[in-house]
Amino acid sequence: MGTTSRPRTTGVRQFLDLEQQRDWIEGKADFPDAGDRSECLEQRFKYVARFEKLLCRPQAREVLEILGLYGPNCIPIPRKTERYYWSVSCLPSTSDKPLVRVNASWMELFTLYAHGEDVRARFIVHLSDFTTDRSATPSRVNEPFLEQSVAMPEDVSYFFPRGADIFGINVRGSVSIRKLLGSRRVLRAIRTFNLTHMNRGRNAYQASHCYSVADYMQAG
Repeated sequence: MGTTSRPRTTGVRQFLDLEQQRDWIEGKADFPDAGDRSECLEQRFKYVARFEKLLCRPQAREVLEILGLYGPNCIPIPRKTERYYWSVSCLPSTSDKPLVRVNASWMELFTLYAHGEDVRARFIVHLSDFTTDRSATPSRVNEPFLEQSVAMPEDVSYFFPRGADIFGINVRGSVSIRKLLGSRRVLRAIRTFNLTHMNRGRNAYQASHCYSVADYMQAG
């Protein structure tokens, strides 16, 4: 008599079932994280020099403080899922010259750039979370909501990356980035998108993970 194999559980489903994930998205529950981080010392030492270079930048303090908001609020159980389901790179060698970038699966989630001595951010989210009718229709973007979510309307702009139901939000200045992260609706949208990609399986950017930057993203 043959046995029926069960589908392999991938992503955050290994730690939180779908109901628990929905509760986390809505801010109804926080779940116990790992007490200790599973850390690769070789990986940590690999990016120490880049981290020290980041610390010399005038934007370093804002970058690390903003990541201190983003990590615990936008990534579920960040210690259990670190590196294998999300990662943060430090001064990655890409043409847009970011300071840091957070990824999951094959997707960029969040990026910080220098803006003078301040910073600017790029968030990737679902378009349907930012339209007036919850559709993935570009002409339906809720511009008033976006403008109300930052300090000054001119601090926010948006674009449409390739892919279905994908939306990019650019935010200029640490004050506006913090305000956006303080919006319950925006936070729910960021959490939804991040979980979508963390649930797709192992993170493709594990080799770029910078533990020194991630230290600032861990809750507690």
